[in-house]
Amino acid sequence: QVEHPSALDSFEEIVDALKGRQLALFLDYDGTLSPIVEDPARAFMSTEMRSAVKSVAKLYPTSIITGRSREKVYEFVQLPELYYAGSHGMDIMGPAKGSHVFSRKTVQGEDVVFFQPASRFLTTMREVFDILERQMSFIEGARVEDNKFCLSVHFRQVREQDWQFLAQEVQSVLKRYPELSITHGRKVLEIRPSIKWDKGKAVEYLLEALGLGDSRDVLPVYIGDDRTDEDAFEILNNKFNGYGILVSNVPKTTGATYSLRDTSEVQQFLKRLVQIEKIEKNYHKL
Repeated sequence: QVEHPSALDSFEEIVDALKGRQLALFLDYDGTLSPIVEDPARAFMSTEMRSAVKSVAKLYPTSIITGRSREKVYEFVQLPELYYAGSHGMDIMGPAKGSHVFSRKTVQGEDVVFFQPASRFLTTMREVFDILERQMSFIEGARVEDNKFCLSVHFRQVREQDWQFLAQEVQSVLKRYPELSITHGRKVLEIRPSIKWDKGKAVEYLLEALGLGDSRDVLPVYIGDDRTDEDAFEILNNKFNGYGILVSNVPKTTGATYSLRDTSEVQQFLKRLVQIEKIEKNYHKL
């Protein structure tokens, strides 16, 4: 477990790496833009954070990559100019308008869903959601969240002595569905289709779609706090010379280059990214 340097203290290094490259920003939602809360349905981002994300998205292509459903995270964020990758990147949508737009046009101004690599699993996911909801109704505090291509069984409000029983119940349901797999997050079990797709693959897909697939031209920065973000950190390290930034107030084993302690430090970091552009513009005016 290593203490990673603060992205705020190392900001000059990031600015130096940006020279001659286009910044592309990727953000997790829970624990990164909004604090982790007891009730996931109430994980609201602050007005100040929304404003910081909005400002940064005017300057750099910005994407939210989350385990939640694309629709749910959009309800929280409500910024049409962003890219949204829900269900751990299995449901990707680009902005209908704005300066960073995919080449495809929207139909009658509706959302454009660009990519759903797991669409054939939708019926199975609905079926498993209904079964799990019934099973979990017997465990006090358990909640099943339907994130479209991913189901989340939350046990943050479940008594610790019931955790093992809850995990066994989920495992017993999934025995009937070998095409699905379980991963562990923070007080949550995530059920997803067993396909080779994760947040790292979503980052790669979005960079290609943005015309930024050449690692020499782009500096991707990914900020996240969860185990599932490690796939994205790995892609940035191995393929794009980018920077992963882990949000955590304790040292953790991670593929990230830098760290930020909490959502308020994330907000400060986003504000500083906006300042770079202002400084650059003023410098060129001299």
